[in-house]
Order: sequence, then C-alpha cells, then structure tokens
Amino acid sequence: MPRSLSMQRTVVTPGDRVKFLERMKARQTHYAAVGCHFWVFEEAALSGAFIEFTEAPDAATLKAAHAAAAEPPLDPARIYTIVDLP
Repeated sequence: MPRSLSMQRTVVTPGDRVKFLERMKARQTHYAAVGCHFWVFEEAALSGAFIEFTEAPDAATLKAAHAAAAEPPLDPARIYTIVDLP
C-alpha cells in the first residue's frame, strides 16, 4: 500500500496555545475533507512542543491536500512514503 506522510514540528508559547489548537482543528477538518488523516501530538516532557502528522493514501493526494490548505506546511515537498519491509 503506497501510504504517504508529512510532519511538521512547532513550538508554541503558553499565550498562543488556544489559538494554535483552533488552527489545528481547522487543519484536521480540511485534511479529513480531502481524504487524509491529521494528528497533533505534544511532547510529554516539553509543554508547547507539538508535532503534526498528515497521512494520505499516496503522495499525489498528500501534495494536493497541502496545496489546497489554508496554511500549508512550511515544507510541503517533504513527503515520506511507506517502506515495505521484507
């Protein structure tokens, strides 16, 4: 299965946390509407350090989803594809 993934790390100050989470909810809504999964994780030992994952069934879907996003990732060309392990 040719799954594709992108990641983006962001550090948010306590005062920007609520606004950041609202933006993440909007991103989640966008990516779900175009057939992608979107997750946000916060580093357990560092409050405000987040990493976002966007996953799609293939690289073309992920590229199109990023291009259509209101706030595309900082490096939309950095896409990882799944490796079939022997």
